[in-house]
Amino acid sequence: MPKMGTAMSPLHGGHCPPWLFQKMTRLSAAIIEAVAYEFGTAEALRRMADPVWFQAFGSVIGFDWHSSGLTTVGLGALKEGLAAKQHDLGLFVVGGKGKASRNTPQEIEQIGDALGLPTTIHPLTDVSRMVAKVDNALVQDGYQLYHHVMLFDKAGQWTVIQQGMNADNQTARRYHWLSQTVTAYTVEPHHGIVGRSLPYVLDLTDHHNQEIQGHCVELTQHPEEVLLALRELRREQGQAELVMPAHHDIPSASYLNKILYQIYDRAPHNYEDLLRIPGVGASTMRALAMVSEVVFGSPLTYHDPVRYSFAHGGKDGIPFPVDRQDYETSLAVLEQAISRAKVEDRTKMDSLRRLARLDILNTPES
Repeated sequence: MPKMGTAMSPLHGGHCPPWLFQKMTRLSAAIIEAVAYEFGTAEALRRMADPVWFQAFGSVIGFDWHSSGLTTVGLGALKEGLAAKQHDLGLFVVGGKGKASRNTPQEIEQIGDALGLPTTIHPLTDVSRMVAKVDNALVQDGYQLYHHVMLFDKAGQWTVIQQGMNADNQTARRYHWLSQTVTAYTVEPHHGIVGRSLPYVLDLTDHHNQEIQGHCVELTQHPEEVLLALRELRREQGQAELVMPAHHDIPSASYLNKILYQIYDRAPHNYEDLLRIPGVGASTMRALAMVSEVVFGSPLTYHDPVRYSFAHGGKDGIPFPVDRQDYETSLAVLEQAISRAKVEDRTKMDSLRRLARLDILNTPES
């Protein structure tokens, strides 16, 4: 099974041409619809959670292979393209970029109510919030989330695709989650990460940091000790043994004073409970981890979860400009195959499957 994880792309400005976006809505929806009808919604979710498959998907529908817009525009097109079909298909897309990302819980609730499946669908609102919080607060790689999309089916299986930006190096990083492979939000929920590795990333989900996680929960019972330790660490920052790159500086004790006492009042039982508390973010989790390292002697692991890189082709003329006629032909064939498959005429779909199995690279030129 392909590993799931993150991908990193350069930030690109500009807009997608309206004529291309209109075609992207149709082709992206047709591809996912074909996968769902042929293999089921769980397989469609699994493929979207694979960052390499998703990159190829974005390239096929015509977007820049190396642009952050492949995520935001591609998923925006898919959401629009599936809007009228999602209830029949049983596969839903919620969220988006900026303000739309913050509306994700409300969209989930609305779909759950419309389907009459509140016990299956409504818990996904918590999933949406936790996934966003992990990638913002526990994976401290210098990327701030600005895009959050969840895809889910009627059984409550889900995929989340998020993207963060780093204004300093003008890159975006994409995070993929899959319900089928997540065993714990706080222990390596990204299985196999794609992107360019960076030094000194504080990944508090790394399994090597599980001891630190336990100590952090223990420290929440003693806020005074945490505040004193933070003041001492900031005073001795120049001589500290800790590894502290620029974006992992020691948080201020005065800044965290209020939230630490709020945590104390809530008395979290475990690391996940701690993360769920409103107001607990990256600074709080980093402060507790650093104090845990000093008090308990458990070393923090600074290791970027990114593991490998890749590249494909796309919309900006590389490797070639989008051919409108070829695009329209491919779209028509796929939509016709899906339409016929719905009425039990699988001739076109079976032909597409046979075509996919052909090794055209090894076929002698005529």
